[in-house]
Order: sequence, then structure tokens, then C-alpha cells
Amino acid sequence: MYNHLNDILVNEQFGFREKSSTDLATYALLNTVLLSLDKKKNLVGGLFCDLQKAFDCVNHDILLAKLEFYGISVTANKLMRSYIKNRYQRVVIKDNMFNKLSSKWEPVEHGVPQGSLLGPLLFLIYINDLFRTLSSVANLILFADDMSIIISNIDSQEFKNNIISVMNETINWFQSNLLTLNCNKTHFLQFMTKKQNEMKIKIVVSNTIITNVNCTKFLGLTIDSTLSWNEHIVDLTSKLTKATY
Repeated sequence: MYNHLNDILVNEQFGFREKSSTDLATYALLNTVLLSLDKKKNLVGGLFCDLQKAFDCVNHDILLAKLEFYGISVTANKLMRSYIKNRYQRVVIKDNMFNKLSSKWEPVEHGVPQGSLLGPLLFLIYINDLFRTLSSVANLILFADDMSIIISNIDSQEFKNNIISVMNETINWFQSNLLTLNCNKTHFLQFMTKKQNEMKIKIVVSNTIITNVNCTKFLGLTIDSTLSWNEHIVDLTSKLTKATY
């Protein structure tokens, strides 16, 4: 069953998978951006989305329905139901005298079991169909709950419209699956050649304006609008200096 679930994951998902890595995810993102920029006068932008407590917000009934859709049905689905439902948890701490203090047991009503082998895989299954929602208008790069969406178009108005459309489709998908986008940590970055000028694009989600940035973090790398790596070198130099002295 574990191998079957792994086989149905989209190729654009690089997290928690055998023979996959942050290096491959980074290559996929940069290659997508560069290929798009190579097209004459193409406009390219990236939505770098932050999900709020994604692993803890997985709805059990929706997850079980998706597992059934992917072929985990009847007995196997009942087994998964018994694995994720009717679980309890509590918090145990020690006071100043090293006496154990604990809260009462409470049911875990949503989320995947963390610290387990199946937990991350179940989350990947949960968000697997997001790719099919956006694939016709954008390129998606996923690393578990790190989600980056690359949009490109030669026409400036269509480019803006596609960005708004992709953002709306993404929000609708999140709402349908009871996940929440952290708008304050979600950014839009326009990638440009030296001959292009930045466009002013206003993206509003739930009365919150998505910040336009000149650089952003992606799996430990600082990526800027022209892919110059200057910002990444500055960040790396600062960290190395602190580690050395």
C-alpha cells in the first residue's frame, strides 16, 4: 500500500520521496523560470505560498475520501480509518522540582500522525490533486507544504489576469480542503531580465494584500528577481561570519 500511494504522487512533488531532494526541487523551479524567461518578451512571476499549520489541519474525512479515490478502499480504507481516527494526545512537562505534570487526554480531531512513516505521505496524498487544479495555467513546484507557483505570459494584461486567477483557484482549493493560506508570509516575486521593468501587480486575498518582493527564501536559498544570487551571497556571508568569529 505504501508503494502504491507513492506511485500516484505527481512528479511536481519533491518532499518526503525516495530519490528526491531539495536540490531537485530547486533545479525544477530555476529551470522553469529560466525557460520561461528565454521566450521572447515573456513575463514571469512566482507565487511563494505559506500554508498555516498544514500537517495539523488535514481533515480526516476528506483524506479518507481521497484515499478511496486513489484505490485505497474497503478493508484498506477501514485500516487507514482506524489509524488516523480516534487518536488521543496529551502534554507532559516537568516542573522546577522535576515532577511530571500532564494535561488530560484530548481527541485528535484533525491532522496526520507526525513522527510516523505514513504521516508525511498521507499529507502528500491530501494535497496531490492541487496540481490538477492549476496545471493548465501555471507550473507548480511542491516540497511537502512548501508551494511555489510559476506563471508566465507574453501579454501583460493576460499575465496579470492569470496571476489573479491562479491565486483565486488556489484559495478556493484551500477552502474546499479546509486548509489556510498564511497571507502575511505569502509573496509574489516577478522574475525579470535586465531589459525588463517591474510591473505593479496588486493581489488581494481576504482583504489582505499579498506582498510584492524583490527576493524570497526557497528551501534555504535566497532567490532574487534577476537570479543574480547577490542576496544569497550576502546572507551566506553573514552566516559564515557569525560561525567563524
